[in-house]
Amino acid sequence: MSGKIYVVNVGTNASHSFCSPIFEDGTFEFIPIPEDRQIEAAHGVKYRDLRSFYRPTEDLSKYIPDRFLDITTHNDPEFDSLTYGDNCDVNARAQALKSVKRGDFLLFLARLQKYKKDALEAIPTKEFGFYFVGFLHVDSVYGSVINPLSELQMEAINLNAHVRRAMTDDSLWDSFWVFCGSSWSRRFEKAVPVTKELCSEVFASADGSPWRWDSGRTELQIIGSYTRTCRCAIDPSTIEGQERYAALWNWINRFSH
Repeated sequence: MSGKIYVVNVGTNASHSFCSPIFEDGTFEFIPIPEDRQIEAAHGVKYRDLRSFYRPTEDLSKYIPDRFLDITTHNDPEFDSLTYGDNCDVNARAQALKSVKRGDFLLFLARLQKYKKDALEAIPTKEFGFYFVGFLHVDSVYGSVINPLSELQMEAINLNAHVRRAMTDDSLWDSFWVFCGSSWSRRFEKAVPVTKELCSEVFASADGSPWRWDSGRTELQIIGSYTRTCRCAIDPSTIEGQERYAALWNWINRFSH
């Protein structure tokens, strides 16, 4: 596996009133962002419908404010059929994904809230961090989708949030892109911490310079700022890229299971 690595920031974050939880043993639950509209039950996924990755008979309502439980989620990425979608044609933060090719990686980064275990249940803390939660090893790309695809293609992407939206409203076949993952894709068993040390070793700014760790901002703010826009973070076609590539995968293998 030697494709380019694109970092994609996903899930609820500081702009929402709740975050995905991470527990003391490194396990976590992934909570996606809200949809911008309600989607009918035949195609929409409500927050109360989300299930625990580790205990599928349990929902995630204990980590979600009650007022959100009947709101439709934008459940993306989804790790059942291994897809991710974005509006790459119009969303400036996602335009770099138009360069993604078969064999490349979409590495998903999420802001997680730390929970501590007491005698009965996990209790949220005021501590947050960025973590890698999984990746797609891209097998196929459907770009600028403006109408339903062939039956076989629709079977591959019909669980994606953008397709679910479009199935309820023809105007939402809005030139979105869908990326499908190969069998190498996975949602991590344990979240992989994204630290200052790791970022300094494996990432660089868009102009190739090292990340700047300004004293006036927290590490969380700086990591969030550099990863807000999707872009190719590592290109292993260069010697330096190969070194960063190897260091990143070694780090992921160390923490992800």
